[in-house]
Amino acid sequence: MAQVRVAAAQFECAVGDVVANVRQIAELVLEARAVGSAVVVCPELALTGYEPGLIGQDRTLWTEAEDARLDPLRGVGITVVVNGASAGPGGRPQITSTVYAPDGSVAAVYAKEHLYENEREVFEPGSGGGRFWADDVGYSLATCFDNHFPEVSERNAARGCRVHLASSLYGTGGGREERRTVHPAIAKATGMYVVLANHVGPAGPWTGCGGSAVWAPDGTVVAEADENGPRLLVADLEVETGD
Repeated sequence: MAQVRVAAAQFECAVGDVVANVRQIAELVLEARAVGSAVVVCPELALTGYEPGLIGQDRTLWTEAEDARLDPLRGVGITVVVNGASAGPGGRPQITSTVYAPDGSVAAVYAKEHLYENEREVFEPGSGGGRFWADDVGYSLATCFDNHFPEVSERNAARGCRVHLASSLYGTGGGREERRTVHPAIAKATGMYVVLANHVGPAGPWTGCGGSAVWAPDGTVVAEADENGPRLLVADLEVETGD
């Protein structure tokens, strides 16, 4: 067993401004590093704001793992999981989580498999994967609607992952209840910790309800952010090591 400190970044994105969002994320990453976090995860489409229509029209909002605009997130001494839009194999964008290892190398790239209704006109779905190891701890990746499909988290748990990282957008209204039910169910079904990074404030057609949180393998809440304003949520997890 090992103790791992993880962090979820909750903030309001700048619409269509990759540089401004990287600046916000970098500040939270440095805060996470300062308090000893090993991993920090960001919300869905954190690099652009949740703006599918805008992303489909403006290719400059697409970012690849080597994009110079993301330099402030590379080689910062902790693992950073950041979600944005990148080119898919069919020419349309995908909703992609890029994982930067502490030394700046790319530990994993995962494209969202299950697109929500309004996303299907713009994005291509991914086709699996979504896991990485850091200090002998296995981490599972999923993006928002992916978490409503048990096979995504179950696949990664079966391969030895112990912490599930959910980059998401849940809005005020019905999203609040989804946030409180979907993630503890994943924890109980897989035996993994679940870490949710959610938006706060305006996010495309919705308003992010915040409430980023961490659930233990038995579904109980380990730590939870409030619904007002940006913040870094930090939690200590007792996890099994080895792959």
